[in-house]
Amino acid sequence: MAAKTTGYFPKCAKLYLQPLYPDKQMREGQFIKQNIERWKSYEKPTEDPDEVAKRFTYLVDDLAYAKTYYPFSNTVKFINSLASAIYLSIYRNKKEKSSKFRLFFARELPLSIRRHHRTFLFALLFFLAFMGIGIFSAWQDQDFVRGVLGDEYVDMTERNIARGDPFAVYKDSGQLYMFVRIAFNNIFVSLMLFASGLMVSVGTLYYLFRNAMMLGVFEQMFFHHGLGVQSILVVFIHGTLEISALVIAGAAGLVLGNSILFPKTYTRLQSFRRAAFDAMKIMLCLVPVFIVAAFFESYVTRHTGMPVWMSVLILSGSLWFILWYFVYYPIKVSRRVHEEAIA
Repeated sequence: MAAKTTGYFPKCAKLYLQPLYPDKQMREGQFIKQNIERWKSYEKPTEDPDEVAKRFTYLVDDLAYAKTYYPFSNTVKFINSLASAIYLSIYRNKKEKSSKFRLFFARELPLSIRRHHRTFLFALLFFLAFMGIGIFSAWQDQDFVRGVLGDEYVDMTERNIARGDPFAVYKDSGQLYMFVRIAFNNIFVSLMLFASGLMVSVGTLYYLFRNAMMLGVFEQMFFHHGLGVQSILVVFIHGTLEISALVIAGAAGLVLGNSILFPKTYTRLQSFRRAAFDAMKIMLCLVPVFIVAAFFESYVTRHTGMPVWMSVLILSGSLWFILWYFVYYPIKVSRRVHEEAIA
């Protein structure tokens, strides 16, 4: 925007600070019918600073009215998303010292994550539920372990346990070779989880179920041999980031699939485009996470005799990063944007 501004908005924004509604309540359906065409028109971007200011001011008025009379409805979420998008476009046009790269990871990506936190939670609970089923099934029947992990892998692990080196599998290959192979494998699996969302989420749920069962059975196999705690301290050096990223990739796939199943107030094509944009941003941020996880697995996990405090430090640091960047920080950024929008 080339127009001179005061704060975030052109001075002429004051011309639009007029109430849109009388001081009385109307039915939600009537409220939507009265404004839906105007809201849809706001989805088309404009370079006119006066028009941007008008749209934002009207949406803030709409949002205040909707939150007063329909506080728990989808109408509030819809209007808030429109207002946030316009605010973000204004923010982008401010002269910033920070780079676009920093802005993406500090603001745009956290806002995309926050919009889909419920889907993230569902993916996590779904994964934990089937992981628990895998643990219980393997505990009840050891043959189930072979059915899930395969005879070859189980036999190799049991030979390693008998030799007194249960985690020798992490030492069999050269570090660089392991790093490249594991990084590409993890990225490929995450892309499968993501792309399977196009099968109206069913494909993503299947891959989440499969990986959850394998992890549960894998851990129970070591607990069965009295090596459960040691397996957590060793395997989750890289597993904390790796498994978390797989669940997040699954959530991105569900975002994609759910946009087709539940378009809400949009057409299915509009819903899919919006969701695909958010999901792709989420997937993009997982690439460095998988690379770090592959580095840990290739260069650090193989040192199975490292002090317990060092393992705990890596585990807790990885978990702290996941919870901070994918849970706490998006909520913080979303609240700040909302407060600035209505200020």
